[in-house]
Amino acid sequence: MAGALKSTSDGATLVLTLSNPEFRNALSPEIYAAGVEALNAAENNPEIRSVVITGEGSTFCAGGNLQRLLANREQPQEVQAQSINGLHSWIDSIRTFPKPVIAAVEGAAAGAGFSLALACDLVVAADNAVFVMAYSSVALSPDGGGSWALSRALPRQVVTELLMCGDRIGAPRLQALGLVNRCVTPGDALSEALKLADTLNTRAPNVLASIKELINDAPGSTLGQQLDAERAHFVRNLHHPNGGEGISAFLEKRRPLYD
Repeated sequence: MAGALKSTSDGATLVLTLSNPEFRNALSPEIYAAGVEALNAAENNPEIRSVVITGEGSTFCAGGNLQRLLANREQPQEVQAQSINGLHSWIDSIRTFPKPVIAAVEGAAAGAGFSLALACDLVVAADNAVFVMAYSSVALSPDGGGSWALSRALPRQVVTELLMCGDRIGAPRLQALGLVNRCVTPGDALSEALKLADTLNTRAPNVLASIKELINDAPGSTLGQQLDAERAHFVRNLHHPNGGEGISAFLEKRRPLYD
């Protein structure tokens, strides 16, 4: 069974739910394509201010379907390469999506499920959630940008432990390492993620897009390049209608109303 990506809305937040319960919300090419399509539509929808990605039931995502991977060994290598291209297109679309994306994690986030959570801008996880880069346990190497995201965020020795040993790591330790924003009572990850999204939804969308772009570009920029980029974004946002609204609302001690 390929599973599906369910799309619902909660106010100004788009909720994308991984739905493949038979295989603990394992990913598939159909889900990758649906994820890209959903984000493309949301990008052009001014009524959508943020996105939450979660899993159906008690599991976030078990990663790849091992039965499908085993079957792909009997196919030309291009079949698996195309499948990973689909995953990578979705990961890239999350990273470049100009609105905040929040992962709401219950249970396990394994393999590409861990990579998917890492691609999001913020992570809310149940305090008993477990993350694992399980690839080496089945003689495979990472995909979904997991090695890239972890290497940017953590010391080499910690990344090596996670990727080579394939050990499980709990949400509290990941929070201590800076990769989980909030740990919550089991069962509350989605509701807490939606509260966080509601907070973000009150901010100027153009400013959130600028901040995300600046964060994404910073690791590859020199200080001078980043200063130039900050100047360009600041000036553009100051002269945006939302800039006038934000400053006026602050001075007038009222809630701003952003476009």
